[in-house]
Amino acid sequence: MHFKLIIALVEQTETEAVLEAARAAGATGSTVISSARGEGAEQQKTFFGLTLETQRDVLLLVVEEHLARSILETIAEVGHFEDRTGCGIAFQVDVEDAVGISHQIRVLSKKVEEEI
Repeated sequence: MHFKLIIALVEQTETEAVLEAARAAGATGSTVISSARGEGAEQQKTFFGLTLETQRDVLLLVVEEHLARSILETIAEVGHFEDRTGCGIAFQVDVEDAVGISHQIRVLSKKVEEEI
């Protein structure tokens, strides 16, 4: 079984909705790193020297490769990434090897067979 790592940078207010949608799309777990900062193509606005920005969370999801694209598209839709600027981004990278996921492999084997 091969895996992808989906990394999503989402507005903190959207984290729970994105995680629930990712799980419904086939993700079996996630790690959330809270209160990340970032900047896109447009510089953040400031008010008396203070940056006005929403908090972001970094979501890490190790997912089975056959489910990865669907999960990625679901995250983009629920997070409104294409609807508004600055809402977040998500991307996937190949995972060469992983340990500690044998319990997930049992669950995923059935799910992937259903999808294929």
